[in-house]
Amino acid sequence: MTAQRDRLAGAGAQLATEVSINFGSSLAGLAIPLVGSPVVVAVRQLVMACVVLPFYRPKLANLSWRRLWPALALGLVLAIMNLTFYEAVDLLGLGVAATIEFLGPFALALASSRRPIDFICASAAAAGVFLLTWSAGELNLLGILFALAAAASWAAYILLTRRVAVTFPGLEGISVASVVSLTLLVPFALVTVDYSSLNWSVVGLLLAVGVLSSAFPYTLDTYILRRITPRLYAIITSFGPVVAALFGALVLGETFLVQQVVAIVVVCTAAGVSIATQRDRPKSDLEITAGAIS
Repeated sequence: MTAQRDRLAGAGAQLATEVSINFGSSLAGLAIPLVGSPVVVAVRQLVMACVVLPFYRPKLANLSWRRLWPALALGLVLAIMNLTFYEAVDLLGLGVAATIEFLGPFALALASSRRPIDFICASAAAAGVFLLTWSAGELNLLGILFALAAAASWAAYILLTRRVAVTFPGLEGISVASVVSLTLLVPFALVTVDYSSLNWSVVGLLLAVGVLSSAFPYTLDTYILRRITPRLYAIITSFGPVVAALFGALVLGETFLVQQVVAIVVVCTAAGVSIATQRDRPKSDLEITAGAIS
């Protein structure tokens, strides 16, 4: 009974993080027209650094280039991933952008698979994204390119996170990456921000994005992963685009055609079926998104 309660508690906590992350992304959609994507991402990274650094500060004396470069690369990828995703949200809407972005870790998970069911799931997901991007009768090519760049960056983030986890204890590697990302983003934020638009309401909105999208999920990650399997984590994660679409509708006022709703559900279902039918084996790359939700 205790193990079952732990699994339920872990699954519930992860659902809470999915809600938190996507609610934060919807608030980011409100903030981007006011201050721009670089500012939103920079504040989010600042909040993450403030949460992680006090507890996971690496010892400089123990850092070598061989240990350090993956964390530096992770910081660069983190900046690109969040910036391109928020640009895609601004151009496509949260539901569409989140669904396309999810193709990154899903494709990475299927890259080495030879199972027919995975091929079917991958084809279904591709068809779903095609339907999603064309069903409105128009094609925002720039927005799709930003979303695909975010998807590729998410896949790279997963691979680099694996490397960093091996060379750094705890979240020390993430702390280095957050500082690198923040250093890269701050100059763009300072140059692009419209200072006349800044007020306490906007600052509060930006801080809420940072807390909901970074601080809260990172705080719960360790609790969650001690209570549920990576496979269950990945299955719940695969339904993130549905949660994103809901917050896109509720917070940003986004509307979806029936075809788009079907497309989002198809992508999520394809990912869920592919993961749920996997046999026990070493963790897949999609399962490792348990440590890579950004």
